[in-house]
Order: sequence, then structure tokens, then C-alpha cells
Amino acid sequence: MLELQNISFQVSDEGQSKEIIHDISMTLPDGKLIVITGPNGGGKSTLARLIAGIEKPISGRILLDGEDITGWNVTERARAGIAFAFQQPVRFKGLQVLDLLRLAAGREVTVAAACDYLSRVGLCAREYINREVNASLSGGELKRIEIATVLARSAKLTIFDEPEAGIDLWSFQNLIEVFREMRASVAQRSILIISHQERILNIADELIVLKDGRVATQGPRDALLPGLVGTCASVPECRKSSVVKE
Repeated sequence: MLELQNISFQVSDEGQSKEIIHDISMTLPDGKLIVITGPNGGGKSTLARLIAGIEKPISGRILLDGEDITGWNVTERARAGIAFAFQQPVRFKGLQVLDLLRLAAGREVTVAAACDYLSRVGLCAREYINREVNASLSGGELKRIEIATVLARSAKLTIFDEPEAGIDLWSFQNLIEVFREMRASVAQRSILIISHQERILNIADELIVLKDGRVATQGPRDALLPGLVGTCASVPECRKSSVVKE
């Protein structure tokens, strides 16, 4: 279980401090698929980066299974079972897809297992397993390869920052099935997704709405989703970000 206690975060903007996250407290239980949504600029991606250890809060505590991990860096949190999938995946010149899957898993991954991970995200393994993770890959291909590394990792808590960004409709439909599979495969695995996409909100166990760096509301999907869909339809930036590329 992950617990955030009175977390705040600020950045410097033209010589002045600007608070992005304001005194947030929340609990992310084990075995749940949780989606954080809300207007653009509300602090969603920043909160995800704070949980992953990419950013450090200016106040408050982050607890993982009761242990204070606030001061841990991203590597230490990864070893403890927190995985993070970037909105824009990183390219690795000179590193092949098979090597990346093995690094992500932290163990020897057979070619057959690697092919299985790639096929589950809709990639033909024979065409990709020996490809370099470099500029020759499209954004959609990189996104799917990154999700394959997450599958290989089998982390306790996996964080996805707007996983629908830059992928085509077929890939998005396949992505939904990957999330369903991850949710069902390990009882104690938690998944945290940052998204505006209604179809991703639809598969959540719980929804958290962030607005202006604060938790506006949190609760079961069935209780919150009807109101959120109506609200999103009236907010231009939210509506635009809920459209997947055809």
C-alpha cells in the first residue's frame, strides 16, 4: 500500500516559487487500478513523478507498506517495486529491444518470453526483438515497447503517465486489454494511470480528480464517472486530450 501524507511541491518560475502540489494526502491500496484525472495543469503528472522519485516534495511523507520512502531516489524505489512508464518514452541508442526487456525484468529473459511480451502489446516479435531502441522507432512503437518492459518487470506498483499519448486507435484498444490483464494477473499488484481518456476511466476501480494541485474528489469509479464524463465534455483541454489518434 502506498500512502501520501501532506505532500507539497513547488518550482521556481521567473525567480518566484510556484506551488504545484498543495498538501495532498491519499492512500493507494494494493490490488487496485486507480486513475488520476482532472484538468490540464492540475498537477497529475507532477504527482506521478513524486511517487516515482523523479521529483522530491518540499514537505510531507510518502510511505510504501508503512516504510518512509520520501528520501529514496528513483533507483531505490524501483528496487522496492515501483515502476514508471513515461508519457514520452526514452530512446536508447545502441541498446536492442531484447536487452531492454532483460534490464527491465532484472533477470534473464528468454527470447521466447521476450517475444511473448512484445506480442501482448501488438508487435511482431521477429521484427522488433533485435531492433535498437533509437530514433528509427516511431512514438507509438516506443510506447508499446515500454509497456512490454513493464509487463516484464511485474512491479508491485506501476505508474503510467498518459499512456494513450501518441498511439493509434488499434494500439489504444490493445492497451486497454493489457491493463485489464495486468489488473487480473496479480492480486496484490497496483496500477496507477494518469489519463483523461474515458475508456481508461471506465476500467478503473477508483478515480482521483486533481484540480489546481489538490484532490477535488476521490472514490469508486461507478460513483464518480457519470459526473466526470459530463464535466470533461464541457472543458476544452480535457475534451481534446480524451481523443485518441485515428
